[in-house]
Amino acid sequence: MADRTAAELVARAREDISSSATPNRFLDLLEHARVPRTRLTWLAGEEFRIVDSDRRSFALLAARFPEPPAGEFFLGLAQGEAQAFTLLHEFAAALGMSEKDLRAYEPHPAAQSYPAYLAQRAAYGTAAEVALGMLANLEEWGNYCARTASALRAQYGLAEEAVAFFTFFGAAPPGFADQALDIVTAGLTAGESPEDIARAPRLLHSYETAFWDTLASDLP
Repeated sequence: MADRTAAELVARAREDISSSATPNRFLDLLEHARVPRTRLTWLAGEEFRIVDSDRRSFALLAARFPEPPAGEFFLGLAQGEAQAFTLLHEFAAALGMSEKDLRAYEPHPAAQSYPAYLAQRAAYGTAAEVALGMLANLEEWGNYCARTASALRAQYGLAEEAVAFFTFFGAAPPGFADQALDIVTAGLTAGESPEDIARAPRLLHSYETAFWDTLASDLP
């Protein structure tokens, strides 16, 4: 019963996300070379804060929920964020941004709502909430990253190593979906409320939308 309910939660969350999705104006502009390179520094600067925060959030989740399957799952995500953090510096360097520039960048509040919520759930939420949130939003996030990498290569002439941060997130880690589903199943079996678990993917999606909307703000 728990297995079937977990699968139903994933399907419902994906349906909710799909039905509420709006066009990604930033990526539409990027694919037509209508995003100025100065705005690309926003992308690098915001991601610099986001990845560093998410790495810490996943590490905290791994410490809070060390038993399998959650411990291995969240530890793997933390390690992935650490790898992505290194790749992000290649993108920043292609834009002429140094480590000092990344640290000096002033983030936009709406663009940072996603990592803020994830940090909140890492501290106070459940493993099932976060696992469902990541799983349900994975396809859209991966698609956005793949589009970003392609546009940066085709329209802005960036080399493969400069867009490796985005290609890294373009595909899920091996076993990701199965592990996430197992964590949701474990939460339901332990008596967690399906409604509470299902709230996280909706909010995460809204906060991710705010991130992309911020990047596109005021662009003609």
